[in-house]
Amino acid sequence: MTGPSLVWFRKDLRLSDNPSLDAAIRRGGPVACVFVRDDVSEGSLPVGGAAAWWLHHSLAALADDIAERGGALILKSGDPADIIPALCQDLEIEAVYWNRCYEPAAVARDAALKSALTEDGVTVDSFNGTLLNEPWEVKTKTGGPYSVFTPFWKASCALGDPPAPVPAPTVIPGVAADGEALKDWALSPTKPDWAGGLRESWQPGEAGARARLADFLDDGVSGYGDRRNRPDLDGTSRLSPHLAFGEISPREIWHIARDTARRRGAAVESGIWSFLREIGWRDFNHNLLFNNPRLPSENYNGKFDAFPWHDDDNALKAWQKGRTGYPLVDAGMRELWHTGFMHNRVRMVAASFLIKHLMIDWRRGEAWFRDTLVDADLANNVANWQWVAGCGADAAPYFRIFNPIGQGEKFDPKGAYIRRWIPEIAALPDKYLNEPWTAPTGVLEDAGIALGRTYPKPIVDHRRARERALNAYDEIKGAA
Repeated sequence: MTGPSLVWFRKDLRLSDNPSLDAAIRRGGPVACVFVRDDVSEGSLPVGGAAAWWLHHSLAALADDIAERGGALILKSGDPADIIPALCQDLEIEAVYWNRCYEPAAVARDAALKSALTEDGVTVDSFNGTLLNEPWEVKTKTGGPYSVFTPFWKASCALGDPPAPVPAPTVIPGVAADGEALKDWALSPTKPDWAGGLRESWQPGEAGARARLADFLDDGVSGYGDRRNRPDLDGTSRLSPHLAFGEISPREIWHIARDTARRRGAAVESGIWSFLREIGWRDFNHNLLFNNPRLPSENYNGKFDAFPWHDDDNALKAWQKGRTGYPLVDAGMRELWHTGFMHNRVRMVAASFLIKHLMIDWRRGEAWFRDTLVDADLANNVANWQWVAGCGADAAPYFRIFNPIGQGEKFDPKGAYIRRWIPEIAALPDKYLNEPWTAPTGVLEDAGIALGRTYPKPIVDHRRARERALNAYDEIKGAA
C-alpha cells in the first residue's frame, strides 16, 4: 500500500497545471496539502499589507477547491525547515513535492531542506511550476545567463512551446492533520478596514485568474501592443497578481493564448505575441535574480554605488501619498493605494520621478511598492526598479528621464485617468490638466482649485530636476 505524500504549496496556489500536486496524485496514496506562512527564515522578505490581503483570499479559495475534491489544506506558520520535517514524522510521509522558487533565500532554504529530508529517508522532488523555462535552460552560446532581454526572448522562443499544462485532479485523497485557522493569521485589515478598494477591484484565487485571462483574450488582446500603454483604457491583462501568487501558471497562459491566436488568426496574432513577450519579461527578471542573488540590495551596475542619492523624507512622503503636484504621478500613486495596483506605464513614470526628479534611492521606492502592490514579486519589483534607475541589466539609460507632463499628454490624452484618481482637478480644461500651475487664476477659480491648498504645487521644477539628475549621472559616468 502506498504511504502518504506531502505537497508543499508556495507560489503556486492552484490545482490546475501544478506539477508537484500532479506528481503526488500520480504516485498514489493520501496527499497532505500544506501551506507554511514563513515569517522567520533568514533573508525572507515581509509580505506587504496589500499582498497579505490577497494571500488570505487566495488561500481561502485554494482550501475550498481542495475540499471539493476530498482533501484539506493544512496551514502552519513558522520555519519550513522545522515544520515540514515535523509533519513528515507525524504523518509518516514517504515523499515530499514542491514547485521551485528562485529567490536567493528560498533556493538556499529548499536545498538544505531537501538534504535533511533525504537523510531521513523521505523522497523529495521539485518541479518548475512558476516559469516558462528554468533559469538554467535559457543560456548564451557560451553557457552563461543573458543580461539583455531581446536575445534572451529569442533564445527562449527557440526552445519551442513549453510543455502542455496538466489538468487539475478530480480527487485529492486527504490526510487528517491539525492546522491553524486562516482567520487567526489576521492577514486582512479590520480596524481600520482599508481594503475596500481591493475588494472592488479583484477576485483572488484560481477561478478569478482564469476568468481574468478569458476576459482579456476575448476583449483586450486585440491591439494590446498599443493599448497597454494607455492608463485611461482597460488595455492590460491585469494578471500580474494572479501570477505572483501562482493562481495560474505561465505555461497555461502560453497555451491558452496560442490557442486563441490559432482560432482567431491575424486579428489577435500581434496582440498575443506582445502579451506573451511580457510573460517572457517576467521570466527574464527571475533569471536575473537567480543569477544575481544580491540584486535586491545592490546595484547590478556597480558604478551606481557612488550615486549621490538624497534622503528627503518629506519628498518621499509626498510621492507616497500622491501629493507631488504632478498629476500623472499622483494619479498613479493614488490608484496604487486604493487598488493595490498601478498601470505599468504609470509605474515607470512614478518610479522615474522618485529616482530622477527627487533623487531618492530606488530601494526606498521598491520597498514601498513591495508593501502596497497586490502583485508584489521580488524578482519583478527589484529588476524593474533597477531598470528604471538605469543601474540594472538591459536598463533604460539613466539620462532617459520621463517627463510626467508629456507622458500624461501622450498616454492619457483626454485626461480620463487623471480625472478619475484626482477628482479635485477634474474640472480643469485638458490644456492645463497635466500642469495645473500654468493655468490662469481665473481658470483655476472656475475649476474650484486653490493651488497649495486643494491640490499641491509641484514639489520640484521639472527642468531643474532633470538638470540635477543629469549632473549627478555625469559624476559617476567615469567611475570604475
